[in-house]
Amino acid sequence: MIVTIVVAIAENNAIGKDNQLLWYLPTDLKHFKDITNHHTIIMGRKTFDSIGKPLPNRRNIVITRNTDLSIPGAEVTNTLDQALELCSKDDEVFIVGGAEIYRQALGKTDRIYLTRVHESYSADTFFPEIDPNVWKEISSEKHQPDEKNKVAYTFATLERK
Repeated sequence: MIVTIVVAIAENNAIGKDNQLLWYLPTDLKHFKDITNHHTIIMGRKTFDSIGKPLPNRRNIVITRNTDLSIPGAEVTNTLDQALELCSKDDEVFIVGGAEIYRQALGKTDRIYLTRVHESYSADTFFPEIDPNVWKEISSEKHQPDEKNKVAYTFATLERK
């Protein structure tokens, strides 16, 4: 099984504030949907709360410390290891947030689909540093701002060395 992180990160590694995204990039949202559609996605409970519902056409697994939580349309586990165990027969699973789940998953991850947002933001949630001694960029596609996406960004794929 390939464990893949999907994340959008600002230049200062910011990923969120007050449990919300810091930017609106419709092309990145479509990119996320295209990557994760018909696959399993694993997220923390706060990320699930920020989305508000299970994402369609995906198996949704939510990690929470709350052992009594039940979410219609999603599977609930208490640890990342339990979530990954549920997916043991999948070809690839996608870790989609938030910061604590990313931090726990980074050492178990094979690939990162990274959207680098070329701005810095005031934030309360950050992605861990991506160590260039561990990760190799295998593809990169730069995008300039346009009428729908107000900030420059780059789609990159990183693989563990």
